[in-house]
Amino acid sequence: MNDISHVTSDLGQRFAIHLAAIANNIDSKEAQALWQAVAIRYNEPQRAYHTLRHIEQLFAQFERVKQHLNAPHIIALALYYHDVIYEPTRSDNELKSAEYAIESLSPYLTTEQCQRIYVLIMMTATHQLDELMDANKRSDAAYLLDMDLSVLGTAWSEYAQYASAVRQEYAHVPVTDYRTGRTAVLKGLLAHSKLYLTEYYFERLEKQARDNIKREITALAA
Repeated sequence: MNDISHVTSDLGQRFAIHLAAIANNIDSKEAQALWQAVAIRYNEPQRAYHTLRHIEQLFAQFERVKQHLNAPHIIALALYYHDVIYEPTRSDNELKSAEYAIESLSPYLTTEQCQRIYVLIMMTATHQLDELMDANKRSDAAYLLDMDLSVLGTAWSEYAQYASAVRQEYAHVPVTDYRTGRTAVLKGLLAHSKLYLTEYYFERLEKQARDNIKREITALAA
């Protein structure tokens, strides 16, 4: 089994476990079909960062924080589906991903469970918490958003690979326009008083993430 096949198999097994834990009347063939549909999406050719490797990295984070989650299976499914639709030329990927998730999962999950997953995926568009959520849901959402941004706080070598992969996904954008747009996004991140919403991630990744972002901004200006 090659490396990517191993990643796909491992993630597929995890997917089935999380889904079966909260789903009604789903058998292994149905779970496998749902997973295959997801995996095909993440292997699309326009992706360089938003691939199954990204999902694998998120689940490495998930293993570290799952004991803090109130609804770990809901968070896991939101992670799987949050980038299932990804087209760099579009601005509604989160909405399309949320809609895809609901369409796929509604035969097996309750309306309330589907709505939670929809809301969580939509939050990844802005990385802002819904102030009206109850404390447990807010806490889980904060961990999901921090996991999604955890790549920003990795060692520079890993961050540089991430930045390069993002540039690949936007290869259709001329270099000058990309530098301007990417710099604006990065400065927008730095403008937040805190990149990370949970104490766990803030303590571990905040400083490194800010250093990495500043370093990328400098490189873009060179």
